[in-house]
Amino acid sequence: MPPAFRYPAYRAYWLGTLASVGGFQVLTFGQIWLTYELTGSYVKLGFVASANAIPSIALNLFGGVFADRLDKRKLIIVTQLVTASLIFLLGTLTLTGRIEVWHILAIALVSGATNAFDQPARQALYPHLIDRTVMVSAVALNSAIWQGTRIVAPTVAGVIIGAIDTAAAFYLAGSGFVVMAMVMFWLHIPKIERGSRGNAFQDMFDGLKFIGGNSVFWFLIGMTFFNSFFGMAYIMMMPVFTVDILKVGAEDQGLLMSVGGIGALGVTIVLGTKASFVRRGYLIIGGAVVFGLSVAAFALTAKYFHNYGLTMVFMVVMGISSSTYMISIMSSLQILVPNHMRGRVMGFYGMTWSIMPLGALWAGILGDALDSVPWAIAIGGFLVSGFAIGPAAVNKKLRNIGTLLQEAEQGPPAERVPPSRPAEAASARSASD
Repeated sequence: MPPAFRYPAYRAYWLGTLASVGGFQVLTFGQIWLTYELTGSYVKLGFVASANAIPSIALNLFGGVFADRLDKRKLIIVTQLVTASLIFLLGTLTLTGRIEVWHILAIALVSGATNAFDQPARQALYPHLIDRTVMVSAVALNSAIWQGTRIVAPTVAGVIIGAIDTAAAFYLAGSGFVVMAMVMFWLHIPKIERGSRGNAFQDMFDGLKFIGGNSVFWFLIGMTFFNSFFGMAYIMMMPVFTVDILKVGAEDQGLLMSVGGIGALGVTIVLGTKASFVRRGYLIIGGAVVFGLSVAAFALTAKYFHNYGLTMVFMVVMGISSSTYMISIMSSLQILVPNHMRGRVMGFYGMTWSIMPLGALWAGILGDALDSVPWAIAIGGFLVSGFAIGPAAVNKKLRNIGTLLQEAEQGPPAERVPPSRPAEAASARSASD
């Protein structure tokens, strides 16, 4: 059994998250399908994606503030039920034939804003359900949900839409969020220290000041930014590589993406079985360097060698190295961040993931200027590797992240959670009620 699963409260949380994230993946597939079915416009697809992403970018910091100030369990229940209601509304409008594109955009906008408050609360909650020594396992298991559902959920959604209709897929998606809300309602969690109850803008500023004043935190979050903005831009540019350069079709593009996903999921499952690693700093810096260089190698070998098999090898390396260092970064942040700052730090961390679509825009503009998308992607890969090497080379504290983590993992005795009865560490459903 993975170490984090020895904690019953975390197991319940994980299963609820599986239902919710699975619902999110089905929702995303359904939104894209329905929008294209109604309009046949690629531009409208971009509008829907932006409607989901922009509120998260704008509100994630506020979401982190509220995650620190409010009861996290209650906040998650509210956000899950609000999102479920929006999805059920989308399903009903679809079922009755009244659906229009502006309905999809409006619901995507509101659900994206709701998610900006949901994600920081979730990220700030689950570390209290486990002991710090199994944080790597918990982070990897959470990541496995996203990677696994990204592979399975679209297939499920497609089968439901083909066999029944799009409305049925939306009702299934909404049910996943209801399941998570029910799990959170019955979940017993420890008493969690809340952050300041002062001015929300001041709290947000304090969070940014805390991150900026700590070289380890800005380094780890900065690496996430570089990964999202520069490193992952190749995903949206994949048709350029498959159709224009490698001269293959949609099925081969799907296979190329799948092998990368399988590589990422494989290493995630392995990390999920581990409680911790002694030299996690090497995994963070080394993993980022390998990922950046493999992105560059993928882009340039495709451009100059036009070899589909070789690009597939680099996709596997990219998936493995990216998951290795991103799981290490997330677990490190969760171990090192003070409880009263956890929501704000996780909110800022989440915002770096929301900017991924902007990275694709940057790659497209640079590729147009250079008249070479592969070189634009390769430059992004070099930047990821460079950011990992540069600060670590001049800052001894960053080179010794592993030692800091070993010390922090021990934690104060009051914060240690016994695996057999984690709920009883603070008795009732939530002492913060």
